[in-house]
Amino acid sequence: MIRLILPHHLRTLANVDREVQLDVPSPITQRSILDALEARYPTLRGAIRDHVTQQRRPLVRFFACEDDLSHDPPDKPLPEKVAAGVEPFFIIGAIAGG
Repeated sequence: MIRLILPHHLRTLANVDREVQLDVPSPITQRSILDALEARYPTLRGAIRDHVTQQRRPLVRFFACEDDLSHDPPDKPLPEKVAAGVEPFFIIGAIAGG
């Protein structure tokens, strides 16, 4: 079971609590987590990744085990602690401006 922490705007859109638990097939990657999340909560499609390119939206960041994984390839395996459900995978809404 993968633990996923969502920011407030995505929780509201999906009507879920702060932490979501998902069954995700191996290998555990950003892509497999997002595919499982969007399959379970279709209202999130397009909010995290572009509909066509499947690229991460510019103001969305991914973190796990205190590391920023936002620029990692989407098919790179995530840390074992995330795959084992010990540590959560965080989706964060970045802040821009000056």
